[in-house]
Amino acid sequence: MSEERVTKILTNPQLSPIKRMLEKDHAIDCLFLLYMGKGKWKDAKDYMRKHGLTLSDGTFRMRMMEIESLGMAKSTPIDPLKKFWTITRKGENITKLLLDMFEKL
Repeated sequence: MSEERVTKILTNPQLSPIKRMLEKDHAIDCLFLLYMGKGKWKDAKDYMRKHGLTLSDGTFRMRMMEIESLGMAKSTPIDPLKKFWTITRKGENITKLLLDMFEKL
């Protein structure tokens, strides 16, 4: 039954943080950017602008930190203020599922 499946997902303590993160502004955009290897702010900004999309520096950094805290990315310091994020296997798996879902829509 679908209610049982939904309830299981909504009440699962391991899935709940991922669901909350995905609901936030630009979370899916940031996962897609990571998947494309654009985990540095300059690369992400250039890509978004090239395609007429917006993403603020603050939002990018907040989403990346959240994605990292959930094990979907890891960061490497560039200097004391900047980081470069790369996608993890977990992040890649979730991003591929999202891509498949959107392509099927």
